[in-house]
Formats: sequence, C-alpha cells, structure tokens
Amino acid sequence: MRIIIQKFGGTSVASPEVRSLVVDKIGQARDQGYTPVVVVSAMGRRGDAYATDTLLDLARTAYGGIAARELDQVMYCGEIISAVVMTGVLQAADVDAVMLTGGQAGITTDANFNNARIMKVDPSRIVNLLKMGKTPVVCGFQGTTADGEFTTLGRGGSDTTAAALGAALGAEVIEIYTDVDGIMTADPRIVPTAKILDIVSYSEVSQLAHQGAKVIHPRAVEIAMQKNIPLVVKSTFSDAAGTLITNVTKEGPAVNAVADRIATGVTYLANIVQIRVALDPDATPTDSHKIFRALADNKISIDLINVHPGQVMFTVAEDVADKAAARLKKLGYDAEARHDCAKVSVVGGGIHEVPGVMANFVEALSAHNIPILQTVDSHTSISVLVKKADVEQAVKALHAKFALAD
Repeated sequence: MRIIIQKFGGTSVASPEVRSLVVDKIGQARDQGYTPVVVVSAMGRRGDAYATDTLLDLARTAYGGIAARELDQVMYCGEIISAVVMTGVLQAADVDAVMLTGGQAGITTDANFNNARIMKVDPSRIVNLLKMGKTPVVCGFQGTTADGEFTTLGRGGSDTTAAALGAALGAEVIEIYTDVDGIMTADPRIVPTAKILDIVSYSEVSQLAHQGAKVIHPRAVEIAMQKNIPLVVKSTFSDAAGTLITNVTKEGPAVNAVADRIATGVTYLANIVQIRVALDPDATPTDSHKIFRALADNKISIDLINVHPGQVMFTVAEDVADKAAARLKKLGYDAEARHDCAKVSVVGGGIHEVPGVMANFVEALSAHNIPILQTVDSHTSISVLVKKADVEQAVKALHAKFALAD
C-alpha cells in the first residue's frame, strides 16, 4: 500500500462547504494510487460552537483553575465531534470511513496532561482497516496513557498525530492542510510582499516553527525527519502545490538546493517577558543552577538565556511570568520583569556560513531606531528581543534587508 496521511486543520472542517473540499482532496489522493489515513482537528476557532478554545472557555466558567486532567477530558471532545462529522460526510460520499480516537488509533502517551508526549504508536488497528479497504478518520491532538487516561498533545498537536502515524505506518508523504497556500517568508498580515516557499529543509522549518511560525508544529517536523518522510503544507481551499519539507529533492539534498539562500524567513513570538535576576558579585555558578532548577521543577520553560557576573537574564512566556517571579522571590532572588517584549528571528540554513549576517541584522534594526534588548543565535537562526511595539517594523525591516521578497 502507498499510504498517505492527510491532516485537516480546524478551518478545513468548519462548515459543510469546506468539508466537501476535504472529500475532494481525499478523492484526489485515492485517484493517484494512495491509501489515505485522515487526521482531523476540532472544528473552527474560538467562538465556533465546537472549537477547542470554546470548550475550554465553557469549562473554565465553573472554575478558572480547573485541573489539567479535567481539561483534557473536555478538549478530547472537540476532535471527536469533528471526526464523527467528517466520517459521516465521507460515508455519505460512498467512502467506507471509520472514526477512531487517538487511543483507538494506537497512540500511547505519558501522563503530562495538556501537553503529553507520544511514547509509542501501535498501528495494527489502522493497518487492518486499510487492508479491509476502509478509510480511517483519526482524531488529532489525542492519545491515552498506558492505564487509559485521556491526554492531549498541546497546541498544534494534530500535526504531531499526523507525523507519528506517518512514521508508524511508513507513509510515503504527510500532507498538512490549512487555510494558507504554504509556508511563507513572513506573516503576510505584516509583510504583504511575503512569498510562498516552494521547498525548505526539515531543520529550517523546525526553526521557523519554534520561533513563532504557526503553520506546522515543530514536533511534527522532527518526527517526520527521523523517518525522512516528506511533509507538504498546502491549502484546502486551492490547488496550489504548497511547500515541500524534505531532506531530498530530485537534484539531491534539500539543504544543498537552498544553500545560496542565506535566510529562509522572518518570524516572531509576541507576549514575551524578560526577567533579570540580580546576583551578588561574588556569586558562584551554584546560584545560576538554583535559579534554573527552580524554574524547571515548576515546569517553566525559559529562552534567550544570558549568564553574566552579577546577573542572569532570560525570557518566559507572559502567562507564566508571575509564577516565575514569585518562585524566584521565594528563593530570595531580586527579579525584575519587563513585560512589553517580543522575540523576532531570522531563520536560514546559510546563516552560519556567511560573514556579516549579524551585521546586516543589527543594521536593519538600527536604521529604524529599534533597540535590541537581548540576542541569541544558532547555526540556523538569529533572534533578538525587542519592545512589543517594534515587532511589525522589525519584521518588515529584516524581511527587506535579507531580500526575502526577491
């Protein structure tokens, strides 16, 4: 069997008209000789009746601090409703479709409610259905623990479901359907000249996703990369080819095919808080260790880390900033929080190979009088912390400086 995974996001299953387009996409895959496995997200977005955020808002009307385990029970419902409806639509179109929850599809996770990690995938039930000529419609975003607890995989978890099933089933390709024509060089709402990327490497798109691009979840990219399964991000609403994510092209490795492209895209993360922790000038490395261990033990993720004599700086997401500051204060540290921040990044496979990239980056921002509050770089990205009010101008300036519209 030539298995294809087709994942459809919330906007792709939100209305009868759009669901008919999904039927067409599945039919096209079958016509091309593929055997489809369909993965769906919950229908629509916050405010729509069965969207995950709507269900969460409903649950939190009872108690804003409702436990993570109970939230997973209600979040499970959105994908179940979507999968049942989509299965019914396919059955009405004479497709022998069968709905499966994440657990029924063989996805076992750890017990980290609201952000579970997949521990294993047993594809045997899906394989048996495919051998019978049936089309599985799997609830994305879901799994179960070894002892049967419902869990969810975190924001964008349906992408992770699709990739995990693709890896377990040995799929030829994984298609991620959304409401845009592919991965773009920047957010088109900020940069109208942003372009669709025809092809990117796994490492590039993983960095884009980690740094704020919301088209695909980085975990999904990492899973597909392990098995070297091509991913295609494309639109349900058009016949555009989309963006191919792979290590191999007809000409050779994708990273070589784009080697002349210094930068691939510009992205950003808003609602970032910078925390500065003052240390005694005679502080030992143990003090830094205590700070980071305390945050880790409280499941607080940190970024943009700088350790200097007398000071430690890092960033956290806005929604955990108060928790982080309180924990540090309890340990006796003087922590100063700056709340008006955002992280802007340029991502590209050629960044580490070309002299002057950082100079161009800084020049682009200084030309618009945008102060840089903090920096960090890697082999495939350069990131800076800026004031939230400067985000749009920073993205525009960097997109132009690195000629991403050309």
